[in-house]
Amino acid sequence: MPPLVVTMGEPAGIGGEITLKAWLGRGGGVPPFYLIDDPDRLAALARRLGWQVPVRPIGAPEETLGVFAEALPITPIGVTLHGLPAHSDPADAPAILGAIETAVRDVMSGRAAALVTNPIHKDSLYRAGFRYPGHTEYLAALAGATKAPVMMLVCPSLRVVPVTVHLALRQAIQDLCAPAIVHAGCVTATALRQNFGIAAPVLAFAGLNPHAGEAGGLGREEIEIIGPAIAELRDTGIDARGPLSPDTMFHAEARRAYDAALCMYHDQALIPIKTIDFHGGVNVTLGLPFVRTSPDHGTAFAIAGRGVARAESLIAALRLAAAMAAKRVVAD
Repeated sequence: MPPLVVTMGEPAGIGGEITLKAWLGRGGGVPPFYLIDDPDRLAALARRLGWQVPVRPIGAPEETLGVFAEALPITPIGVTLHGLPAHSDPADAPAILGAIETAVRDVMSGRAAALVTNPIHKDSLYRAGFRYPGHTEYLAALAGATKAPVMMLVCPSLRVVPVTVHLALRQAIQDLCAPAIVHAGCVTATALRQNFGIAAPVLAFAGLNPHAGEAGGLGREEIEIIGPAIAELRDTGIDARGPLSPDTMFHAEARRAYDAALCMYHDQALIPIKTIDFHGGVNVTLGLPFVRTSPDHGTAFAIAGRGVARAESLIAALRLAAAMAAKRVVAD
């Protein structure tokens, strides 16, 4: 299998140091990867932190497997970066976006097995003229995806999908609709079969209201929106269950009854997974023509450059990306 490709993300954040830590952990089952970044920046960062990480520029992804055991392979971005730890610079936006574009070309061409992205800082990109809502939408545009991708959060004992994502709660409730639930369910079921090797996935759908609405006594969204969407999914052959009371579907016994939980708003999905595995959760984008994972955290400017950022989530993202890519190869 080809190596994984990792993008540098926001250079003023923790992406560089957690990538260095991931390479240092390569003996613990971290799959081979190469980074798209400035080799001089990574070498200087490693020296300043006192970490023994040899850095080696490569000219092609294929060189990674011969280099990875001894040095961190880096595809050079070809420009000098301006951002300093915790101080982003909009002048770096072309390099940040260029690294993403190069990585997408590599994974779309099969030269990389999967894409793992370090966190970006959207405000800095917006100030430089970036017009996409976020990372995921940009990846979808680069990949030519015709349908909206779906976000999944993964840890070893739980997979969750928020149907509505980064919206104020009032807006999320207003925007919740059966087509959105059906879309998320279809994309999730396909991804579980294709990328996770689950032949007959079971999807559990959370209700929006306490106790899943109490048969309409605490709200009618379960009756008028969520229930009809679940029925439509069942008509397509998907094992969709619910709507379930949100407060009773995330304990250990309940989690064993399904392969993914679909939640109606952001915190309903993220609170349980971050409670179960705060440092090891992985963000997965479903619905792209390639595997994409990322750490389930941001740029962490408050601790950037100090060497204290934890790399568990990036390492988990690398391992999951490799496992999903292997499953996808088998499926193909």
